[in-house]
Order: sequence, then C-alpha cells, then structure tokens
Amino acid sequence: MKKIAVLTSGGDAPGMNAAIRAVVRTGIRNGWEVMGIRNGYEGLIDDRFVRLGARDVGGIIQRGGTVLGSARSEEFKTRAGQLKAIRNLNQNDVEGLVVIGGNGSQTGAHALHALGFPVVGIASTIDNDLYGSDITIGVDTALNIALEAIDRLKITASSHQRAFLIEVMGRKCGYLALMAAIAGGAEEVVLPEIETDPEKLAKTLTDAYERGKAHAIIVVAEGAEYNATRLDEYFKEHRERLGFGLRVTILGHVQRGGAPQASDRILASRLGAGATEAMARGEYGVLVGLIKNEVTTTPLEVVVANKKLLDPAMVDLAKKLD
Repeated sequence: MKKIAVLTSGGDAPGMNAAIRAVVRTGIRNGWEVMGIRNGYEGLIDDRFVRLGARDVGGIIQRGGTVLGSARSEEFKTRAGQLKAIRNLNQNDVEGLVVIGGNGSQTGAHALHALGFPVVGIASTIDNDLYGSDITIGVDTALNIALEAIDRLKITASSHQRAFLIEVMGRKCGYLALMAAIAGGAEEVVLPEIETDPEKLAKTLTDAYERGKAHAIIVVAEGAEYNATRLDEYFKEHRERLGFGLRVTILGHVQRGGAPQASDRILASRLGAGATEAMARGEYGVLVGLIKNEVTTTPLEVVVANKKLLDPAMVDLAKKLD
C-alpha cells in the first residue's frame, strides 16, 4: 500500500473533518500518500483529487461540515458511473478508498467493493440509522443542538401556556427524536417506527392540562407518518372540537451546523484511525463503527442489507416519563 484516498458523502455531520484529519495523519504515519476527493462520489467521477498532507488538515478538527465537500451523484448510481470512478482511482494510483458517510454513502462503497476495489467505510450520519455502529459521527452534536432548542422553546411554551411541536431530523429513523424527547422532558414523541393516532396525541395533551400542566412539548421525527406539518394541519382542522391548537418549530438543517462536540471529535478520530488500521491489515469491504465502545468492523454487505432498530427499552422509558 502506497497511496489511499478519502471522501465524504451524503449529508454533512459534525465531526466529519475530525475523521478526515485522522485518516490523513494516521495514513501518513503508515508511510502512505493520502489524497482527498472533493464533492464525494461526484468528485470521484469528475477526477477531483487533491493531495493532503498533515498540515493541510491542521485546524479543521473543530470545524463543522466537511472541508472536502459533499454532493449527490446520479451518475454514480449506475454501473457505468462506478466503473468510471474506479478508472479514476486507478489512474491516480490510489490503492484503497475511505468513504465517510451514512447509508447511501456506504451503499456506494459496497458497490465499489463488489467491483473489486478496496474500500473501507466510516460510520457518519446524524440520523444514527446505520447498521454496524451503536453511535455514528455527528449524532451527539445534533442531539445537543436539538436539546438546546427544546429548552429554549419550553420557556416560551410555559410563558404563553401553549403546546409546541418541535420537528427534528433523522429521515426514517426516530433515534434523534426519541433521545431529544427523553433529555428534553417532552410530554410526547412521534416516531416513524411507531404508528401515531392524532386523537390519542390530543388526549395526552388534554390530560396533561387537566393535571395542571400549563404547557406541553411534543418532539416529532421528520420521517414520521404524521410529521409536524401534518399534525399542525390536523389540529387546525379540528381546533374547535379539540379546544386548542399547536405552535410548530421545524429545526431542519440547523442541526447539522456548528462545531462538533468533544464526543464527536473523539469518535471521529477513533473511527478514522480504525479505518487506516483496517487497510493496513488488508481488511476491505467493511464499515468501521463503534459497538459497545469498541472500534469494530462489519462487512458492508451486512450493513446495507440490515436496518438498525430503536432500542425498545428507550422507547419504553420515554413512555414512562411523559
């Protein structure tokens, strides 16, 4: 092994830069040349390679987003696009590729590995929906951003004696919403994994009011069947019968921004080093993740074939604490 490359793909996550830094510096310590690929798989197809030295990744560990950039590529989803990407890797004398990203990114990594190119993935997504890692890069920072918003909105909700819907990101995974609801002391949480009845939700809020609560917070996952927009429409339509309405705040992409927390910087550093260690021992076609606080590898074919489930104990805890 003489030269490797690293790219970031999919949605940006706080801590991606720390992972890039770890890959570059541990790769150099192994005696390898390290190339960065700009704009993810699109840059791989467009041959956007740049050499990265130890100083090139200095001062990026505290920065949010990704210094390499990320972009969607419809062409890469085709076999022709994947072959073009491999041709560019070979023409740049790259012998191994590190892919930092979530489900879609690792599906792309698996496709390259299936075509015979050595690839190692790093688990990075604020959704925490990637099989093969208990926690992924960016999750803790995104959760704390959501929690800060909940704490602030709870003050307003209490002052005006209102019910607030707060929608958080997570795609079809309710992890962020569930943890934010528990940590934020929400009265209710709406998840993609559990069917929601708006009438039961309304009753929960009514019961809370009758118990003397002057306000209520409901955390909603963006991928739920009844997301914040649909619930808002439902409560507006039935406001006269239900007796109250809701205020809606959709956090959206604000959760991706900002400096990564210490936990994400450390996780990213561990996983980045784990990726080059896997390459050094000739282990390819795997995702590097964290399981029971140990850096582990899981075959990419297993990662893309499985769905990560919510911990039933945490769902039960949220119900007990509402």
